[in-house]
Amino acid sequence: MGCDGGTIPKRHELVKGPKKVEKVDKNAELAAKWKYCALSQEKLKRPVVACELGRLYNKDAIIEYLLDKSAERPNTEVVAHIRGIKDLKELILTDNPSWQGESRNIKGDCYEDMNCAMFICPVVGLEMNGKHKFCYLQTCGCVFSERALKEVKTEICHKCGDPFQEDDIVVLNGSKDDVEKLQKTMEERRLKAKTAKKSKKSKDLKVTSKPQDSAEGNIETKNISETQSTLLNGESSGANDSESAPGPSTSGECSKIVKTPAGPLTGSKRSIQDMRDKSDTYKSLFTSHSSAKRTKDQISNWVTHTPYHF
Repeated sequence: MGCDGGTIPKRHELVKGPKKVEKVDKNAELAAKWKYCALSQEKLKRPVVACELGRLYNKDAIIEYLLDKSAERPNTEVVAHIRGIKDLKELILTDNPSWQGESRNIKGDCYEDMNCAMFICPVVGLEMNGKHKFCYLQTCGCVFSERALKEVKTEICHKCGDPFQEDDIVVLNGSKDDVEKLQKTMEERRLKAKTAKKSKKSKDLKVTSKPQDSAEGNIETKNISETQSTLLNGESSGANDSESAPGPSTSGECSKIVKTPAGPLTGSKRSIQDMRDKSDTYKSLFTSHSSAKRTKDQISNWVTHTPYHF
């Protein structure tokens, strides 16, 4: 069993067993979720925003991503569901009074508490370090611990007083089951918003079309009533003329007689010279009058633009 040099190998050196799964440090994992931006992997700093799935981002990093989505960035899958700045909510966080900042342990000669967080729950006082569930309200953006919402059950925000419902509560950095539930609610909310927009557009189109139709109907009814009234007035005037005898009227009111023009109806072309109502002086103003016609002596042999050579 010996080898050169008198060494004796052990069993684990000769037989290769299954590899051990590398365990991730829980403190490091929690710090990566609660102290760093999910997109840029930089430390969280105000203003902090959250998406509908409960992930934390720096607002500057999100704006840079939305302005230029074609640029190559790490962790772009995390923000694939974000369409615009309206899909995010700026969080209203409460500072932790015991947080002394990162400049306290620059030399590394003092103890650094990894569980100490920058923000806390304003109701219970729990630190937002990942060991306790935290939620935010989509109506106002205030952040509370889940324990505070369970112990003090109200429909009004504890911090600002805005009303909210159960659907407005979003869990921050939740588990896989929480993320799946939030994704379903997000899809349902977006579908409702789309249907509401479509119904609103259809209502607006109906509202704009109704007054036009009513105006057209009123104009048509007015025209019909006017034609009917003119016809009735004409018939009544004709009957009155035939029945009334010559002489002064007893009522003292002159009956209106509709005069029809002599000649063909309006719409058909006719010459002014054929009109019986017009005088000869008026007819002589037009070129169709006999005085305007020229004799053979007045007509020139040359074809010009204005062949009036007298």
